[in-house]
Amino acid sequence: MNSTKQKRQKTGRRLKFTNDDLWGYIFIAAAMIIFCVFTLYPVFSAIYTSFFNYKPFGSEFVGLKNYVDTLKYSKFNLFYKAAGNTLIYTVIVVPLSLLLSFAIAVMIMPFKKKTQSVFKAMYYLPGIASGVALSVVWLWIYDSSPSGLFNQLLTFFHLPTQNWLGSSKTSMLSLMIMALLSGQGQNIIIYTAALLGIDNTYFEAAELDGATFMQKVTRIVFPLVKPTTLFLLVTGVIGSFQVFMNAYMMTGGGPDNATTMIGLLIYNNAFTYNKYGLACAQAVILTIIIAAISFLQFKMAGSDVEY
Repeated sequence: MNSTKQKRQKTGRRLKFTNDDLWGYIFIAAAMIIFCVFTLYPVFSAIYTSFFNYKPFGSEFVGLKNYVDTLKYSKFNLFYKAAGNTLIYTVIVVPLSLLLSFAIAVMIMPFKKKTQSVFKAMYYLPGIASGVALSVVWLWIYDSSPSGLFNQLLTFFHLPTQNWLGSSKTSMLSLMIMALLSGQGQNIIIYTAALLGIDNTYFEAAELDGATFMQKVTRIVFPLVKPTTLFLLVTGVIGSFQVFMNAYMMTGGGPDNATTMIGLLIYNNAFTYNKYGLACAQAVILTIIIAAISFLQFKMAGSDVEY
């Protein structure tokens, strides 16, 4: 009797485990289907379309022509202009964003938990706001008339007002300032979480040795948050190379293509000029560029990082 009961119990446990496995596979399959339909299929579809002069009714196979047209250098080819603008934007915005986010995270750490939460919520608010709403606010800040906020500040200091978004000299700078002042909430929260994970015994030992604040930051905090910094660096570079909303809403790529980014160029080729094949080829090239830069970042900065 006992052996029979034991067999039944084992069988029941085995069937229950199998049912759990089945549900697990169902959930995984659902996620894989969504991934394939909404990620893999568009990617392979874009690669396929990049070899065609795409038209809604009858596309013409052109081979590598779209890639050649994209990479062929000429003064009329906007791809290199857009790539240069994107590179300048990335090189300036990403390091300053990391530095600013890290500095703010360090400064709010001494406060109590509730006060930290208030600061984190304040800095994260622009991240949950609508991009259109943010653009309207920044359009008022950059208003070229004397009523614009920045121009009011310049007038207060007896400096000449600027046409912030209408001049090729200041339009890119305006987008950079907008990104730096309204896009740090997520980085601050991630840096704060990393700082909270540092054992206090490190700081206590440093105080016993008479370490200054800057010595604690450079000798303890920097090395321990290096994996977090690498993660934010890689995601920041990827996001900067894909920047679209700011340029589209604020300047439309102007004036004189001074703020045309690769993402905006791809959008214009696809939906303004109906050059879907060319846009897909440029998107593929952008993907390769981002993948290569990310690989180099992990190779150079991630060699001594433990995950």
